[in-house]
Amino acid sequence: MDAQRTVKVSKYLSKHLRHQPDRIGISLDAHGWVPIDELLRACARHGFAVSRTELDHVVAANDKQRFAVAGDRIRANQGHSVTVDLGLPPAEPPAYLYHGTVARALATIRTEGLRSMARHHVHLSPDRDTATRVGARRGVPLVLSVDAGAMYRAGHLFHVTANGVWLTDTVPPGFLRLPR
Repeated sequence: MDAQRTVKVSKYLSKHLRHQPDRIGISLDAHGWVPIDELLRACARHGFAVSRTELDHVVAANDKQRFAVAGDRIRANQGHSVTVDLGLPPAEPPAYLYHGTVARALATIRTEGLRSMARHHVHLSPDRDTATRVGARRGVPLVLSVDAGAMYRAGHLFHVTANGVWLTDTVPPGFLRLPR
């Protein structure tokens, strides 16, 4: 499978497993899972046929490990705008986590902190390199440090996904280190 097709399939699956399952006629269960066969049939019915081999390749090759497969089911690991309960237990984060963004977002972040926006959680990276790659998707990246340890001690809940993305509801401005 060539790189261009891999990206195209990954984006298609992300869109429908995270944001618009109803658009192709699938229903996610309460935890975001859908039978793989049902997903593949729905993709084909909507003009975007994906083989099981292609799906398996995208799941295995995705550098961000966006998807999880359990038996005959698949789900997105995080980033949903539709309501799902990923069943992630609370976890104690490392002292610092990181968030990749761009300069045009800084004014709002300075006053409001990090908010989940259209998603259910704020996504934080365990290292600067990952946060840099995340921020680069929207332009020249800026990496913000999050005092996750202090947030945790102040009672904020954190969860970590199977692919190492840290989730929290919000990051108030006082817990952020921002560029001047």
